[in-house]
Amino acid sequence: MKTVLFYLQIDGQPVDTTKWSQPNPFLPVLKEKDDSGIWNITDSEKLKTEFNPDWRVFARSASDSKGPAMSLISALQILQDKKVKLAFNIKVIMDFQEEMGSPSLPKAVTENRELLNADMLFIMDGTRHLSNLPTLTFGARGIATATLKVFGPRNPLHSGQYGNIAPNPVFETAKLLGRLKDENGRVTLEGFYDGIVLSEKEKRLLNNVPENLDSIKQRLGIARADAVGKTYQEALQYPSLNIRGLNAAWVGDEVRTIIPSEVVVEIDMRLVPESDGERLMESLKKHIKDDGFHLVDSIPSDDERRKYPKLASFNYKLGSKAFRTDMDSPIGKHLEKTMRKVFGSEFVNMRTTGGSQPMSPFITTLNIPAVSIRIPNPDNNIHSPDENLRLGNFLEGIITCLAILDEPIE
Repeated sequence: MKTVLFYLQIDGQPVDTTKWSQPNPFLPVLKEKDDSGIWNITDSEKLKTEFNPDWRVFARSASDSKGPAMSLISALQILQDKKVKLAFNIKVIMDFQEEMGSPSLPKAVTENRELLNADMLFIMDGTRHLSNLPTLTFGARGIATATLKVFGPRNPLHSGQYGNIAPNPVFETAKLLGRLKDENGRVTLEGFYDGIVLSEKEKRLLNNVPENLDSIKQRLGIARADAVGKTYQEALQYPSLNIRGLNAAWVGDEVRTIIPSEVVVEIDMRLVPESDGERLMESLKKHIKDDGFHLVDSIPSDDERRKYPKLASFNYKLGSKAFRTDMDSPIGKHLEKTMRKVFGSEFVNMRTTGGSQPMSPFITTLNIPAVSIRIPNPDNNIHSPDENLRLGNFLEGIITCLAILDEPIE
């Protein structure tokens, strides 16, 4: 009998409780949308007698990824109550460090290789396609992150007294960052897209996914898309560079008239299997140095401040690696058969997701293929205030898990 290893993410992102539209994001609430489109808390006792698939549970990590984990656990409980024997052996690993980059996972997999050994890996994590159709995803991008600090004067300075004397580091930082992409949104780093070639067959497969770029732009509230790939699915096959955070002095109610002493830039790169994260980060480092910055290890010394007009520090970290499983592989055919049994043709196969998952330790150490079974609704606000899970998706997630657990693997 075959053995399947299920991966469950259990942890969640930090939250700012003041930004949530409920008393406590750690205490789930049931909400329904009113005629004006506002989500309002409703009595969860209604679930004992009523069910509306469009009601939603709002809570920290409801979608990412406690909802998918509970879909599998609920399915297992149902089969146990009904005394239904599983169609294959299962093993489950729960990751409590996924949002930290799963630092302990590679060692845990290596040291417990025999215990975790399986024929394939099913990943209970990730959001569905934009259509909200049940989704299988056959790959994920990797990730690398960096912190850039650009140094200005030793201390914040009064902008009136020193405005024409002390350079503001924000301006040099803005020019540096602006040169990282061209006017079409393509990353300018040397070799950033090297090695990525999509055949016409692959493009046809990618673009079988039911989506429309104009509709996506309207949904996102943007006038144009970056010119990386002709479609959304094609764009996901390339690495990306993102400014994920930017800090310099104060804004809002705390704003003050100063020249900041430093600018902090947080960067992430999403990587594909053809990408070398270390090479791309070193290319970014070279870009910063070629722009005239002298890089220091920590706080600049007085001598460095006197000598170099452009000072910065740059550190990066490599996270999870990208992976990709062939859709025509045995694991792909098995899951497609299962999905058709439940949903007919109303489901989506995606070659990869834009996000990252720490699956490399399983794929490289255990030498097994992996596919992600997607359950949460795409408009779920993951990693943001008011994260939520649609009840209809949760129910379909349980149904999906029941179908998978009841389908023998050839």
